[in-house]
Amino acid sequence: MIMPQAVKPDPCQKQACEIQKCLQANKYQEKQCADVIKDMFKCCDKFGQSQSVCCSGFLKTHKTKCS
Repeated sequence: MIMPQAVKPDPCQKQACEIQKCLQANKYQEKQCADVIKDMFKCCDKFGQSQSVCCSGFLKTHKTKCS
């Protein structure tokens, strides 16, 4: 019998959730959430899209806005 592999948690999920909380609390004004967005970039730089599904979507939407 083949055992399914354990799914590893996304290493940048915490930062992605913090961005959502911040945006909701600040009426979706990205400038108000610059610090948490910067933390997400740091996490994505560390782990990359291959280890974080959150980063693949985040980097697609923020490529031109934040680079």
